[in-house]
Amino acid sequence: MKKSFLPIILGTDANAYGLARSFHEEYKVRSLALGKAPLLETKYSKIIDVKIYPNLDTNEVFKKALMEIANTYKKQYDKLILLSCAEWYTNLIVDNRDLLKEYFIIPFMDKKLKDKLEDKEAFYEICEKYNLDYPKTFIVTKENKDNISLPFDYPVAVKPSNSTEYSKVKFDGKEKSYKVNSEDELKKVITDIFNSNYQGHIIVQDFIPGNDDTMWVLNCYSNQKGKVKMMCLGRCILEEHTPYGVGNYKAIISDGNRELYKQIKTFLEKIGYVGFSNFDFKYDYRDNKFKLFEINIRQGRSSFFTTAAGYNLSKYLVEDYILNENKDTVYNYNKHLWLATPKKMLYKYVYNKEVLQEALNLIKEKKYTYTLKYSKDTNLYRLFWINRIYMKDYKLYKLYPPKDGD
Repeated sequence: MKKSFLPIILGTDANAYGLARSFHEEYKVRSLALGKAPLLETKYSKIIDVKIYPNLDTNEVFKKALMEIANTYKKQYDKLILLSCAEWYTNLIVDNRDLLKEYFIIPFMDKKLKDKLEDKEAFYEICEKYNLDYPKTFIVTKENKDNISLPFDYPVAVKPSNSTEYSKVKFDGKEKSYKVNSEDELKKVITDIFNSNYQGHIIVQDFIPGNDDTMWVLNCYSNQKGKVKMMCLGRCILEEHTPYGVGNYKAIISDGNRELYKQIKTFLEKIGYVGFSNFDFKYDYRDNKFKLFEINIRQGRSSFFTTAAGYNLSKYLVEDYILNENKDTVYNYNKHLWLATPKKMLYKYVYNKEVLQEALNLIKEKKYTYTLKYSKDTNLYRLFWINRIYMKDYKLYKLYPPKDGD
């Protein structure tokens, strides 16, 4: 007898484990993860099986692997749900939709909309159209790179417009994004990026001041008809600060904001968005506005904070594609602390004392969750390696501590 559905997750990292845990908590389902290499986050697990395909991020290997999976598992399950934990996998899913749709549920929007949202330059043009606040921005191209006149002062933030293209290049001093304090420094960063054979444009933005606790993240789910069914806001209280991990969230307190929910819901429904979406904001105390940085067209790596807050990520997807239910939109206002770092890191590196106290109160009330520490998925090997993953932060934060007021 066939089982109902199988989540097939592209990726083997903490994001993949968070999705698998969400499915297991809600439906007692064991997921399947596909990846280029085995990672500790999904190793020794009882809730997720892992299959490794070297070069899975290349089109030919991807198509061959997915057809192999389809032919194997369609005999055992009624539905196969295909999910992504990285931009390159999302691109491959959407690019090969015609091949895959016969075998898999594909909860993503069409390629045309995906391409617009994925490129930061095009995304900011959409923000203009829909009156979404974002930092003041200047676009650097190979044509204008030697004649830059910024309409705002230093410091500035610098990042590639096309993060997928940027991920393919290597050069000394490469960072995910840059804080630049002078014109000479800006010229050097731009020269280094373009000399790396990066083919996209470069975004230069007004740097919004503030500690990690000024960063906010919003997770949403939009159903097949483009209607938003779930929204969960979170306040980041600690980020990673390594050169290529900067901006990865390490601690989030779930929260809610009625006006922001309304604004983003309207935006998503007007553009006909489908599937999970993940927004990064920074709150600008200079004008008291949430400034939008980007949208990820999938759940983000820290998105398990939504499940931890009581809004299980898998639930809305299954209600939509498996159960064909059309329930009212839900909005999170619960307070819950999500952690991807030892609790001791909060004492040392959360500089906002009011925010730190809120986190400590949630810990005292046992309202906190680690994605990788799941009581229904424990064994000695797994516990050992998961603790090793979290303990690495003692060294990383000593080498790359957040600066107060940065």
